[in-house]
Amino acid sequence: MSGPAPTARMLRVEIVYALRDRQVLLALEVEGGTTARQAVEGSDILQRFPEIDLARAGLGIFGRLVSPDTPLRDGDRVEIYRPLIAEPKQGRRERAQQARRRSRRG
Repeated sequence: MSGPAPTARMLRVEIVYALRDRQVLLALEVEGGTTARQAVEGSDILQRFPEIDLARAGLGIFGRLVSPDTPLRDGDRVEIYRPLIAEPKQGRRERAQQARRRSRRG
């Protein structure tokens, strides 16, 4: 006689998405073995922000880039990274050039 099936261990995780002017943090519980992608898909973040394209967006856990198939651990914060609009090095170069021009004028 077998007993009831063991229940999967539930994990508490957070899904985070940051825009230029605000951040959204969703707390949810998922079953053990859930991947980063599955947690994002299981939250309502994609309905709130339909511009998120998981095929292009990077995912991270506590600031470290991870594969979408990374299994989550209790307490993980899954971060959805937006694609870069500009190359960071190029942006720094342009700001430095602008600063040099301003200093020459003044």
